[in-house]
Amino acid sequence: MNPPLSTACTAFAGTRRLCAGTLNEVAAAVKDAVDSGDPGAILTFEDATGGVIDLDLRGTKDDVIARLAPPPLPAEPPGRGRPKLGVEGREVTLLPRHWAWLSAQPGGASVTLRKLVESARRSAGAEQHAAAAREAAYRFMSALAGDYPGYEDALRLMFAGDRAGFEQQIAAWPADVRAYAVRLAFDRPAVA
Repeated sequence: MNPPLSTACTAFAGTRRLCAGTLNEVAAAVKDAVDSGDPGAILTFEDATGGVIDLDLRGTKDDVIARLAPPPLPAEPPGRGRPKLGVEGREVTLLPRHWAWLSAQPGGASVTLRKLVESARRSAGAEQHAAAAREAAYRFMSALAGDYPGYEDALRLMFAGDRAGFEQQIAAWPADVRAYAVRLAFDRPAVA
């Protein structure tokens, strides 16, 4: 299953960055490049995860983009909760003492659980963001730069959070590959 059409992606033709944009835009540009006879292998990466996106390039550009669209969801009967606010009801399993504590909190269990989750997201957010960024860069580098000189040392430096050492280690790599690896590993904006 493909990511949403608005997902940020980057495509490489060999070691040259072909294009960047939404999945929709990148798929169209990749199709144009293939149709124009671009001889190199083209890989498309999801910017958020660094994972390779397989594009089915058969048919016309419109066919390619149509295949990317997710199938329509079946209509569901209205459920409980506050759908206009994005509130979703799910099951939570806790011990009786946890339920007792939650029930005693001002606002009840739902309000308290939401506050606890938001607090945990804020306190662990920077660490989780950095770990996700390094994992995305690792996926990209594994797919495109695994045979480059200094690859393993670059990974060690990246996972240690040593940006200067990482940039020095990959200085001989092709410019577009180097720039994208640094961007994924160290320059990604935090997600709220």
